[in-house]
Amino acid sequence: MDLLDKHVVVTGAANGIGRALAQRFHAAGAKVVVADVDSVLSAEVAAELNSTRPGSALGVPADVGSEQGNIDLIHAAEATFGTIDLFFANAGVGIGTDLDTAEDDWATSFNVNVHAHRWAAKHLLPTWLERGEGYFCSTASAAGLLSQIGSAPYSVTKHAAVAFAEWMSLTYGARGLRVSCLCPQGVNTNMLNSTAPEAGVSSSVVRSAGAVLEPAEVAETALAVIAAETFLIAPHPEVLTYWGRKVADYDRWLAGMRKLQARISGEV
Repeated sequence: MDLLDKHVVVTGAANGIGRALAQRFHAAGAKVVVADVDSVLSAEVAAELNSTRPGSALGVPADVGSEQGNIDLIHAAEATFGTIDLFFANAGVGIGTDLDTAEDDWATSFNVNVHAHRWAAKHLLPTWLERGEGYFCSTASAAGLLSQIGSAPYSVTKHAAVAFAEWMSLTYGARGLRVSCLCPQGVNTNMLNSTAPEAGVSSSVVRSAGAVLEPAEVAETALAVIAAETFLIAPHPEVLTYWGRKVADYDRWLAGMRKLQARISGEV
């Protein structure tokens, strides 16, 4: 998809990867809805984009952790720009550790990391299928292809996010829907740099596994994949290497991950 003059929605767009996606898509000529639960920052990002091209961006406060939040966001985008050509479900949370994680944190993880994608798709698809075209992108994680040491909720929900994106492509790809799924590893964002106690092991694992990219680098890779209309957005090539090893010898890969977990746990 060429994003020139297209209408794009990016969730979780006030910071990090989402902000970089909104900026890069806007630079490619798109009109962008900057959606985020932080209404102040989403408005600031939209104002920044509008300063270079007036009327080309809209900041929308949106809590996509509920179905109604997704409905309201889609309505707001359509009310301003008429159509949505590309919806990038980028918002995500990284909370929780093991099976003792609070039930509310499990629920929040599923709502934001998985159900938000489902709810958005549910209310976008009728229009897209009628038009015979539409583009759905989602941010999962390398943890959705591999697994996240240190956080069960994150690992489980990111696997589910990848599976949902695959299902969307399988089910609707022949009817004009394009689907891409972003699976980055270490990115210089608030999530990676969190000082929360539960973030320690996960952050250490990610940093030890490969390069930490800047959000703008991830956005550049995403734009290239969207232009090619292919599925997997993998800004870290090493992730594909690890993924190949996992598929080739599952038990050996699991044994290696256990050793990594033991080493990292001893360092944190």
